Amino acid sequence: MFGELVMFSHTLFSLPFAIISMVWAAGGWPSGRVMLWGLIALIGARNGANAFNRLADREFDEWNPRTAHRHLPQRLLRKKEVALFIAVNYLILIIAAGMLNPLCLVLSPVAILLVTVYSYTKRFTYLSHLYLGFVIASAPIGAWFAVTGRFAFTPFVIGTVVMLWIAGFDIIYGTQDIDFDRKHGLFSIPSYFGLKNALRIAQGLHLVMVLLLLFLYAYRDLGWLYLAGIGIATLLLMTEHRIIRPHNRRLMKLASYNLNQVISMVILGFTLADFFIA
Repeated sequence: MFGELVMFSHTLFSLPFAIISMVWAAGGWPSGRVMLWGLIALIGARNGANAFNRLADREFDEWNPRTAHRHLPQRLLRKKEVALFIAVNYLILIIAAGMLNPLCLVLSPVAILLVTVYSYTKRFTYLSHLYLGFVIASAPIGAWFAVTGRFAFTPFVIGTVVMLWIAGFDIIYGTQDIDFDRKHGLFSIPSYFGLKNALRIAQGLHLVMVLLLLFLYAYRDLGWLYLAGIGIATLLLMTEHRIIRPHNRRLMKLASYNLNQVISMVILGFTLADFFIA
């Protein structure tokens, strides 16, 4: 039930980029210890943040017909149970960070603060989509730190790719709630700029994302397999934008979630193949 609460399958948004970051940082597969504790830290942060978001938004979820079926509105889980789940996952993050290196341990409370604040951003800024992307971008950046214990340029480029990608499809997802957000005083790019302008902004963010992926191709002197993967991902992004229908829940799930899970796995697969095979 907790796996459904935090939509555990959505780990596919951040995990592939974290793995790419680890492999590039290590110049190959990192040690089993780093992989293990790095993935545990990522899962702890993500699960804790998603559960906190559900707890913070429980009233809005109950009022919104699109989300009224979720666990807290339906009383399938109690607030105390969710709060305990959040605390346990944040503790797992801190322990895992400490098992990696001092830099990760020092930054773990900062990570918790950043992911927790997201749940309130829709209450005061329409840039909440970009903040969500910024938070999830910490996965590949933190993965690099887990391997090397120091700052570098590449992970921040990967993180920016993730930020733009997440923000773009979160805007698409948010087009379903334009009327609800306006009625209840919640901020989002779709409710602030309107449907057409919001979709143009999402397209622009995804265009810059692709350009940054091409920049990494040149900057890191990558091969044709990586480039082929970016080409396929770009075609999937174009498909995503073509099928958007805010009042068709099935198509919106496909555009906002399913296609993006495929996109991240395509980028991961072709990047690893380029690194280890080409």
